Amino acid sequence: MRRRLIASEKIDLIVYDFDGVMTDNTVVVHEDGREAVRVNRADGLGVNLIRKKKIPQLILSTEKNPVVRARARKVGLPLIQGVEDKRRVLAAYCERHGYSPRRTIYVGNDTNDVGAMRYVGIAVAPADAHPSILRLAEMVLKTPGGRGVVRELADRLR
Repeated sequence: MRRRLIASEKIDLIVYDFDGVMTDNTVVVHEDGREAVRVNRADGLGVNLIRKKKIPQLILSTEKNPVVRARARKVGLPLIQGVEDKRRVLAAYCERHGYSPRRTIYVGNDTNDVGAMRYVGIAVAPADAHPSILRLAEMVLKTPGGRGVVRELADRLR
């Protein structure tokens, strides 16, 4: 089932993968080895719109690069990074904070998100997610990763 709108009062938590959701999944590597990614300012607005609805949000990423921490800090979201088993870490986070997995949204784009997406009540994918993720998602957004995925999700919360 592909949901068009989600009632925000029925959501305990929204969790975002970083690369491929908040970025277009590409990285620029500088000569000195530092990495940079492109993000979309519309996602910052989306985070704030969701925050106004009083829905907690979290970035959960396998990436260890400091660029993820910098973006999380910029948009004011908690971050758990360097995660190998997203499902296990998400389950522990939900239990620790009293969030129902069935009332949790997970936005992911690739096969390392499968466990977390199967754990939650609503799995969401950007338009350009891996084909297996597109099949798994209850909601496939029109927006590709790094182009305002969070902003579109904010618009779909009523």
